Order: sequence, then structure tokens, then C-alpha cells
Amino acid sequence: MLDVLGEKCGIVGVYGNKDLEASRLVLAGLWALQHRGQESSGISASDGNIIRTHTGSGLVAHVYDEKTLDSLPGYIAIGHNRYSTSGGSTAKHNQPVTNSNNAIALGHNGNLPSVVKLQEFLASKKISIEDRNDSELMFDALQYYVSEGSSIEDAVKQAYPLFTGVFCLVVMTVDKLIAIRDEYGIRPLSVGKLQDGYMVASETCALSTVNAIEVRDVKPGEMIVIDESGLRSVQISESKNKLDIFEFVYFARPDSALLGKRVNEVRRNLGKELAKEFKIKADVVIPVPDSAIPAALGYAQASGVPFDHGFIKNRYIHRTFIRPVQKIRENDVHMKLNPLEEVLKGKSVVVIDDSIVRGTTSKKLVDLLRSAGAKEVHMLISSPPIKYPDFYGIDTPDQKDLIASHMSVEEIRDLIDADFLGFLSYEGMIKATGVSEDLFSTSCFTGVYPLDILERMKEIKKV
Repeated sequence: MLDVLGEKCGIVGVYGNKDLEASRLVLAGLWALQHRGQESSGISASDGNIIRTHTGSGLVAHVYDEKTLDSLPGYIAIGHNRYSTSGGSTAKHNQPVTNSNNAIALGHNGNLPSVVKLQEFLASKKISIEDRNDSELMFDALQYYVSEGSSIEDAVKQAYPLFTGVFCLVVMTVDKLIAIRDEYGIRPLSVGKLQDGYMVASETCALSTVNAIEVRDVKPGEMIVIDESGLRSVQISESKNKLDIFEFVYFARPDSALLGKRVNEVRRNLGKELAKEFKIKADVVIPVPDSAIPAALGYAQASGVPFDHGFIKNRYIHRTFIRPVQKIRENDVHMKLNPLEEVLKGKSVVVIDDSIVRGTTSKKLVDLLRSAGAKEVHMLISSPPIKYPDFYGIDTPDQKDLIASHMSVEEIRDLIDADFLGFLSYEGMIKATGVSEDLFSTSCFTGVYPLDILERMKEIKKV
């Protein structure tokens, strides 16, 4: 997907023995989770006496060097890759969140669609809420309870009812690491075992990067506390597992596992289901790299249409790229993808993508394929039409900007100038996961929001 939906963040936490350089393991995890946020990155580390923090704008490669890591000693550390959360996208809001006391640090993946409850609570305690985003407001609530004498575990229990939304949190004090997940588990969070400690991360691919052995997912509504006594679990609220199915469709890395299923295999299955639903006579099937590659392979395998790479991706263009002059900017898709004429010329092409958001990129993709000589362009999407915005940690546009919310499939096909356009059915998507439908949040496709979005519901028009 190049008509990009942004995932809100990736988080990592490490607790080891006193000789461990935890910040270096966290850094490896952040490298693995770069796809979940490219706006900024940060690490907080504790040596048992003080928490030190470093954050910076840009990619992981831009934010850290040897000198930085040497300034973050300690056996406990948390890390955060950020896409912008509610409340602003300036460097002021980089994470982990800390304050002048350096007694607590917090990293957040997810989104609170409503922060009214938090704001009212903090205002009642005479704590400023000006220019504070959802993550910072959660930190402020925890900080308040700790300042009143609560342990960090009790502070989490007391503040938890104020967190009205989606959150996976890593929280650290000078001597403890805590991982918390909201009661619906809409965003993923997993626990791994290190040789002399533990690691938590948004995805299992970060665990395997440092050879941590995957133990299990953090349960929805669970708080995991890791300290010198080991790991213990506290179930704060009832588990109501509703993992966002879009993690399978697009966001998670293919080598991660969710709900016990390898993401790569699920995406292949999405392609196989597409092949059952759309039998197209074509010469070649190509993916929009990289996220649609497994689905295209699955489609090719099930349909018998040969697979090839029709686009070559420039992997070094990121959000931090300095935008060029207008004439080049208008052709930004061509900057990211270059079509291979020898694969496409004179061919009937099936092009697989994982989703369509606004439709503008899909049109540019079709134009690129035609300019490279494709005789026919059949576009297949390995998920149903996105008709509703997300309030749970995905940076979706307003509903009016989601093309499928106000145009039919045929109207979208006409707009993007494809010879054929097909979306995977909702039933086909669920079947491809091999997981029960009731374990998923499918709000982007159905408009059903399992976790109450409160006053934001007025923004939704049922289609």
C-alpha cells in the first residue's frame, strides 16, 4: 500500500541482569519495528538509580549512534518508534514520555479516541492538560498516583479506568518494567524470554531479532510486571480479544505471528481466496511491493497465472525524505516504484494490492502499468473496501476521504482507469486468517467499533 495508512507506533521493553546493556537490545527491536512508525524514535534506560532518555526525529538509523547508546547504560530499557498520535506531531511529543523527575518513562502504541475522562481527572487535580496528547495524559495520571504514594503497579490499576481507548504500554521505573494492554487487545503485544531476562514488543519479529524465545501474547486487560523477583501477571480487566484484522492485512511484518498465525501465511491465504473469487485470464500477476507480495504469490499459486515482479521499489524513500520540487512531487509514486517494461509490455496483468484508501495512488499505479505497455490492467485488492475511519491507532483519513465510503466498486474502477477491479469479500478475508471472526475488530470494513469511541461516533455515517 502506497496510499499510506500510518500505524501509530511500535514499542519495546527489556529487563535483564545487572550486566546487560538493555538499550542495545531495545535498539535492535526498534529496527525490527521501523515499519510501525517513521516519524521519531526514543529509548529510556535505567541502571537501577536513574532513568536516562534520548529521543530524536527521523528513522532509527538517524536517531542513534555509539555515543548515544553509551549514554543510556542500564539493565532496563524501553523504546518507541512513533507515528503521530492524537495531540500533535512535533518533536515535543516524542516518546518515551518522561518528566524532570526521571522516575517513570512510558511508551504507547494505540490511540484514545476520547481523552475527556483523563482531562477532567487531571484538571480536578490542578494538573495542566494544555498541549498534552493522549500518551502524555496517561503518563500524567500515572505520575499523579505515584506522587501520592502508590507503587507503579497500583498506579496502573488506579489510572486504568481513565484510559478510554486503545493502548499497549511499556512503563518503566528505575527498577521495574511493566507491560499493559487494553481489555480488547486491538493492538498486538508479545512477551519473549531472554537468557537472563525478558523482552516485550509490539510484534514477535522484534523478539526473534535478538533471539528471545516467544513466550506468549500479553492478554487483553493484563498487566505484566517484571522486576528482580521475575515476571508476574495481574489481570486488571476482563479479556475481550478483538485484534485489529488490519494487522494481518497490512501493518504487521510478514515474519511476525499474531494469534498463533504467521502473518506471511495469512497474506498468502488472502491471495488464494482472491483467486477463488476472481478467475481472471491473464499473462502475469504482480504485487505492489512490499506488503502485497505474499498475497500475489498466493493468487499465482491458486490461479496458475505466473508470478513476476512488475514494480521495483526504491526502499530508501521514507517520510523523512526531503520533498523535491513540485514537478517531481506530483510523480511521487514513480519515485517509489519503477515498472519493468519487459515484464509488462503487451501483457494482460493482474496487479495485487492490499487496500485502497483515497484511490489516488491506485490510479497512478494503473497509469504506470499502462505507460510500461500493459495491454490490460486487472486490479485485485486482498481486503474488502475500507468504508470507515479507524480510531484505534491507525492514521486513517476522515470518512469522506475514504473513497469506498461514497463510491461503488465500479465507480472506483472507472476513476482509477482499470479494466477490472475486485475486492476480497469480508467472508474470504476472515477465512484466510484461520481464526474465529469474534476475535477480531473489523471496524474499518464494517463500522462496528467494539471499544466505545464515545463522542467520536457522531463522525460516522453508516454506508
